[in-house]
Amino acid sequence: MNAAGPIALTCGEPAGIGPDIAATLWQTRADLPPFFLIGDPAHLPAGTPVVLIAEPSEATAALPHSLPVLAHGFDGPRVPGVAQPAHARDVIAVIARAVALVQAGAASAICTLPIHKKALKDGAGFAFPGHTEFLAHLAGVADVVMMLACDALRVVPATIHIPLAEVPAALTPAGLETTIRITEAALIRDFGVARPRLAVAGLNPHAGEGGAIGTEEVDWIAPLLDRLRAEGMAIVGPLSADTMFHADARARYDAAIAMYHDQALIPIKTLDFAGGVNVTLGLPFIRTSPDHGTAFDIAGRGLADATSTRNALRMAARMAAARGA
Repeated sequence: MNAAGPIALTCGEPAGIGPDIAATLWQTRADLPPFFLIGDPAHLPAGTPVVLIAEPSEATAALPHSLPVLAHGFDGPRVPGVAQPAHARDVIAVIARAVALVQAGAASAICTLPIHKKALKDGAGFAFPGHTEFLAHLAGVADVVMMLACDALRVVPATIHIPLAEVPAALTPAGLETTIRITEAALIRDFGVARPRLAVAGLNPHAGEGGAIGTEEVDWIAPLLDRLRAEGMAIVGPLSADTMFHADARARYDAAIAMYHDQALIPIKTLDFAGGVNVTLGLPFIRTSPDHGTAFDIAGRGLADATSTRNALRMAARMAAARGA
């Protein structure tokens, strides 16, 4: 990976707001790091200034004048709001192409625009739950972690897109320990935090209240955290989730570990709904993405908010610099 290279921005689902966001990014490019789009230039909104590049190294010089695009032809035009099965294989191929570029050192990081998982499954038999798992597969790693980050909070859910009823069984000592260790390592390597302070939420209300409202905390979460503290980790918990996300509490840690999806995402989306960034920790390369979906309902209408993607590009550049240092 080249820490000084441009960031590869994958096109995502053409029928969604990805093309609209890519065009907006170029229009507001002044304070963005160098980047280039991988996708079909014909999918961009009419009038978007485009320059086709042959190599990522050409992106930095091209960006002040036009949106640099590493062209990847798709089978058929874009129809905003209507996913086409014929596009699925190319959406997947664009992601794989970005990974190959960052692994070869031609790009410093990957920022992915939103995909539509059902469209990929219907059109190409996509066998992965989402971007994160596919990227882990391409990178050849077994364990990755999803972090949601904004200026006010970094939070990591230990379990992600599963029904709430399945969380207690899916949440295991080994899995939680892996999540904590990957998070600590990423804070050091990618965010420049020399000694990360971690806060871990309990699973149950009031962190189980000593076993009165659930026993997971007493049975194994607290003993696990005690062991990690004995190793030297700066870690607190299990904490009552309803009191660990106010401003004074957030000032005392660098990242929070939550037990399930909504426990993590409700606080960050309340604090910064438009600006949160999704970061995949544990990959050998840097990957960020906006914290929203394809938004078919507003695709092609010029209404898409590019704030989250702008933040994702900036965060990717900072992470690349941290790894380079």
